[in-house]
Amino acid sequence: MEEMYDIIIIGGGPAGMFAAFYASLRNQKVLLVEALADLGGQVQTLYPDKKIWDVAGLPGVTGRELVVHLQEQLGKFPVTVKTQTKVTDLVADGETWLVQVEGTDEAIKGRAVILATGKGAFEPRRLQVENESLLENRGLAYFAPDLSVYRGKKVAVLGGGDAAVDLATELDGVAAQTYLLHRRDQFRALEQAVLALEQTGVVKKTPLKVDQVRQESDGTLDLTLSHVKNKEEVIHLAVDNLLVQYGFSTKGMDAMHWSVDLDWDAAGLIVQDHIRTKQARLFAIGDITSYPGHSDLIATGFGQAPAAVNAAIEAINPASAGPGHSSSLNL
Repeated sequence: MEEMYDIIIIGGGPAGMFAAFYASLRNQKVLLVEALADLGGQVQTLYPDKKIWDVAGLPGVTGRELVVHLQEQLGKFPVTVKTQTKVTDLVADGETWLVQVEGTDEAIKGRAVILATGKGAFEPRRLQVENESLLENRGLAYFAPDLSVYRGKKVAVLGGGDAAVDLATELDGVAAQTYLLHRRDQFRALEQAVLALEQTGVVKKTPLKVDQVRQESDGTLDLTLSHVKNKEEVIHLAVDNLLVQYGFSTKGMDAMHWSVDLDWDAAGLIVQDHIRTKQARLFAIGDITSYPGHSDLIATGFGQAPAAVNAAIEAINPASAGPGHSSSLNL
């Protein structure tokens, strides 16, 4: 007999992990499917050492620490986890969802599905200078998974958003000297992040843009910078490492190409009340979702997860409807 799951959650980032835990807390037979080798999503891949401030009760938790907490929580009750499993399509068969995955013709069956796949595959926005590809991983980088490699170095961070400001702040005290270069006078990060930056020894250079990067014989990088408002003003800055934090662009959401009929807009998958899609027993949470007032925050996905799970349970068995409080459990 083919295995049937109550709820299949597609996407193993923080929102998907918490949804899987909450579904198991409500005694559902749960499958969590993740395309990558490890759970954790962008938090694990892009900023494991970055401090996260918008998770309730865990102020300043790093991405790596958050994923560890979620994995510990996920292990409390039975949950089947399949990593390195890429979903290629989603097909309705009566009251059953058939989840088709890469490498096999056999579909996984579930009574309800929750999509938690985020914005899809992503890649960093590149520094548009000559020889950029040759310099990558030779002093120039777009990711900083281990800050210790910059200990005692001179490091320049490019960008003006949350990622750049947070990274520059975290490097202060690790690097010998940190520079933050931005093409505008004002930073676009959260107010408290900018205030924290002001308390560091980070040298801010604005409004400047990088025109050229040249690697010297000793391995250091010579940055040619021009003033945005006075283009004739050119300065040079010598650093050991250059970290580009211009954000990321997505390659599109895989679910958009599945055969299931869903409504999309420029922001993502349109959901209704109870985080429902237009299809019965199909829900979505996290960054993939779109509705008025939605914010792409970890905290948002955490709030959506129980709503989607409870709605899925009610759709499967109306007699089991309810919020599923955990405070009365003796665990």
